[in-house]
Amino acid sequence: MPNLGLAIRALRSRNYRLFFSGQSVSLIGTWMTRIAMSWLVYRLTHSAVLLGVVGFASQIPAFLLGPIAGVLVDRWDRQRTLIVTQALAMCQSLTLAALALTGIVKIWEVIALALFQGLILAFDMPARQSFVIQMVDRREDLGNAIALNGTMVNSASLVGPAIAGVVIATVGEGYCFLIDGVSYIAVIASLLMMRITVLQSRRPPRKVTIELSEGWHYVRTSLPIRSILTNLGLVSMFGMSYSVLNPIFAAEVLHGGPNTLGLLTSSSAVGAIIGTVSLTMRRSIVGLGRRIAVATALCGVGLICFGLSHWLWLSMLILPLVGFGLMQQMAPSNTIVQTIVDDEKRGRVMAFYSMAFQGMMPFGSLLTGNIAARFGAPGAVMFNGFVCLAGSLIFARKLPAIRKVVRPIYARMGIVSET
Repeated sequence: MPNLGLAIRALRSRNYRLFFSGQSVSLIGTWMTRIAMSWLVYRLTHSAVLLGVVGFASQIPAFLLGPIAGVLVDRWDRQRTLIVTQALAMCQSLTLAALALTGIVKIWEVIALALFQGLILAFDMPARQSFVIQMVDRREDLGNAIALNGTMVNSASLVGPAIAGVVIATVGEGYCFLIDGVSYIAVIASLLMMRITVLQSRRPPRKVTIELSEGWHYVRTSLPIRSILTNLGLVSMFGMSYSVLNPIFAAEVLHGGPNTLGLLTSSSAVGAIIGTVSLTMRRSIVGLGRRIAVATALCGVGLICFGLSHWLWLSMLILPLVGFGLMQQMAPSNTIVQTIVDDEKRGRVMAFYSMAFQGMMPFGSLLTGNIAARFGAPGAVMFNGFVCLAGSLIFARKLPAIRKVVRPIYARMGIVSET
């Protein structure tokens, strides 16, 4: 099975193998909570705007705190940081479970806990992204590890929502939150069992403002990183925010319930899994820039078609295209940035990556929720699709200039020949 060995080569590293196994369990619970929280908000309020507000609350800290989090992640031990963030996330889920199971949960409590979750993620995401390179024994396996991360996330987004739909329909949202809280034990245990041998590159700490300025200057003056993060931010804001309206599509457009919501989320995950599996089979990162441009366009086309659909079977055929496009855009973006970034600035750059990926989503959630309240959910999703199409054209025009900068870096690393 040579192809299988190629696809999972990052699992040769013991630390990454531990992380992969623990995170695979925990992410199923995480996706159950996402579905349960959105359905709970819709059940309590029937409001597209409040669905957007909850999404905003859970994601805005990554945008506001991202740069500072990056500076601190470059200073702190990343393994210990992740243990703390996962323990706090467990407390958040269990608190939400207690409120939901006792029947006293109110919308302001959901918003507050979503905000707390966002604060955790503001530090967890740059630490997690930066820690990947310390978990793989061979640097050439980094791209494969990032692709496997995508496979893991999207496999969980296929299984988790399907389970959540059944659990919500039978016993309510509270048990989804409870299962999620317990699932964090797996990832915390995997982090505690790791033996890190790849040392974290650190410099003596300086003023936070100096390190912030240094990180921003590095991102701003690097054409490849700046262009990739700009495109990623656009896709995160307009491409991914469609999911905040899934409860409305499930209940009002497709005339279903929580099971329909689970099916919509799982359908997108099918395409995302196909997208990540294809990336694990790549031997080289050469050509990923072109893939980013094409994938952004695919996402836009998929969203427009989804907005036009009023049949569940058709929506379930369209959403895999959206999931495929999103994953084929995000994972290559991560791989290229992680490959070319200076290691001592990795935490700060990955914080800006988290700002583009996670930090732009709250603005997308608010904007999409308000557009949907005025023009309907289908109209909002189609608008977002057209924005993604425009973004793909802009990024495609920059590709020749990006290649001129990236190719010498790849040549120094032995990825491509000097000639």
